[in-house]
Amino acid sequence: MKVALFIPARYGSIRLKAKPLADICGKPMVERVYRQAEKAGLVSEVCVATDDERVFNAVKSFGGNALMTSPSHNSGTDRIIEAAEKTDAGIIVNLQGDEPLISPDMIDAAIAPMLNDAGLLMSTIMTRIFREDEFLNPNIVKVVTDRDGFALYFSRSPIPYPRAGFSSLKATPFKHIGLYVYRREFLLKYSTLPASSLEAAESLEQLRALEGNIRIKVVLVSRDTISVDTAEDLERVREVLGSQLN
Repeated sequence: MKVALFIPARYGSIRLKAKPLADICGKPMVERVYRQAEKAGLVSEVCVATDDERVFNAVKSFGGNALMTSPSHNSGTDRIIEAAEKTDAGIIVNLQGDEPLISPDMIDAAIAPMLNDAGLLMSTIMTRIFREDEFLNPNIVKVVTDRDGFALYFSRSPIPYPRAGFSSLKATPFKHIGLYVYRREFLLKYSTLPASSLEAAESLEQLRALEGNIRIKVVLVSRDTISVDTAEDLERVREVLGSQLN
């Protein structure tokens, strides 16, 4: 089945202006994300979905595919929905444009369940949390799953609650990595799902699916990433990638 991967890239980020074009070791962040995406073995096509001509032109300048989307979208998912209308791919991947350290095998891991189970509508990935500061950080989304690997809940709060302290947790804590895979037909209907009070409370779009009784498969991966939300995150990514390139 054809798999189309879209990278939503909004120029006007609140925390970090012009984030898609931020330089990371000589290349704009959007190119770093794009190059990782096109290495994924299960991906048929890669395209950046943006509302800004500066991002569009930057992608074209390094030979990538890009399309302009409406500037009125409230979320990256809405932008991906518009992009999905322009492809015949049966599976759509939404890779956030602030994940320059994402690895191709992580992308493939998220896609694989959708290819193996025609009944699945949505999948994503998670990795283990080892540090207490990450566990307590509201910018790092946590997820708990059932025994079959389906999400029970996503939260910015520390879940499961560390009643006896982080080091005494009986259950392993997991970090959600913001990469989503959708069945195209489901994605095109996603915006019609009823507004979710949980989504509004946590500011997490995936809770709309859970509250709408949509099962989300969550695949455990061994790698981690650094999402670029702040200037500090950007410096960390530069250090990590710089050490890999040297």
